[in-house]
Amino acid sequence: MLKQEVCTDRFAEEELSFFRRDGFVIQQNLVPPEYVDRILQITRRDEAAHFGDIEYEADVQYPGSPQSLTDEGGCTIRRLRQAFSRDPVFARLVKEPFILNRLRQLLGDQVVMPLAHHNCVMTKHPRYSSDTGWHQDIRYWSFATSELVNVWVALGSESAANGSLRLLPGSHDMAVEDYQLDGEQFFRDDVSENQAILGTATTAELNAGDVLFFHARCFHSATRNYSDQTKYSAVFTFRALENPPLAGSRSSELPELLL
Repeated sequence: MLKQEVCTDRFAEEELSFFRRDGFVIQQNLVPPEYVDRILQITRRDEAAHFGDIEYEADVQYPGSPQSLTDEGGCTIRRLRQAFSRDPVFARLVKEPFILNRLRQLLGDQVVMPLAHHNCVMTKHPRYSSDTGWHQDIRYWSFATSELVNVWVALGSESAANGSLRLLPGSHDMAVEDYQLDGEQFFRDDVSENQAILGTATTAELNAGDVLFFHARCFHSATRNYSDQTKYSAVFTFRALENPPLAGSRSSELPELLL
């Protein structure tokens, strides 16, 4: 997995080639500490108050999650949704040249941020966090094309020990047949053809301020958090202006931001 200390507000040609080939690339130390600190401050404030639009671990019913909100650990937060409504810091961050110029390289000059997808802070707690199976983010989204890019901002260290993302290189360009997916559109690990592909998986090890750019078709997964500290990550999605959401779909339910 290509990782590079960032010195400019653009991807180098090598980094662009890596993204096009593997569907993701990491930029180290991209987000300044003042952004990380402010986002963590807002996150901990809203987490403590259970404020705003929240998804709980019990809501997703993934392996490891509590069975209901009334069970022990049932009110463990999985993500704080609608980050843009929580503090102006999120809007400032995505308009920074070190983010926006890279998105323009991947998507074109006019970049749009859908507020209906991601636009959140992921919180992975010890004890009651869950395993997320291999999936593509585009599976439940509805746009003219599936050419969208996700930006994952690490707000602390991320590793296999606390449930960091794992990705399948090149899977954004992979033709996937129905039999390779289960009823929830997760990539099956009991199919022999899939097992060879899963053997190529790589872990996105990140530190605070590192950013993972990955294609919305890139298969990724994560285990539960086995450490004793909560892991936090801010996540956003972007599209080109000419790739609108389909009318009447969930993807068109909320306004969008033209950057």
